[in-house]
Amino acid sequence: MITDRVPKNSSKRSEYERSDAMLTIAKLPVEPFRSLSAELEVALKQESQKDVRRIANRISKEFAMATGIEPATVSVLGARPLEVSESREFELFGDYQPDSRKIRLWMRTAVHKRTTAFGTFLSTLCHELCHHWDMVGLDLPNTYHTRGFYIRAGLLYHHMRGTPVRPLVFDELKGGLFAINWPRTMKGAR
Repeated sequence: MITDRVPKNSSKRSEYERSDAMLTIAKLPVEPFRSLSAELEVALKQESQKDVRRIANRISKEFAMATGIEPATVSVLGARPLEVSESREFELFGDYQPDSRKIRLWMRTAVHKRTTAFGTFLSTLCHELCHHWDMVGLDLPNTYHTRGFYIRAGLLYHHMRGTPVRPLVFDELKGGLFAINWPRTMKGAR
């Protein structure tokens, strides 16, 4: 996961820097998030698209109530779209549509059509909920992928699962970009 480039436009750069500096999420209650997370895991194992959609929308509603924003509507679709070019393959796990305040999640892998792993699906839902929260609750109209954004999404994920927070370790790349160093992140959690 790589951050977006820092915008050259001063007002957009200011928004980017504000997002990058926000390293916490709203105080959320433990319940119903842990129970809903467990229900979501069961629904995914049962491959029930209807139940996955229902629970994901319930999570969105609970998140909205806890943060004081309007909920995003969650659609759960089949196999992920796959874009193939000469240089890369790209699977879309989920997206957020700001105009309609809709989140789309895909619950099957692109090539083998297998059900997405629970951790991956929940992480994608948390990521898209954070885009919604950025735009609706934090007044960040561009919802950039900053280090702060990835930290907030990670905090929401660990809150939902009830797992220890793993502080993200970032490597600086050329051009002011940062990438999460997963091996160092995972090692630091021990």
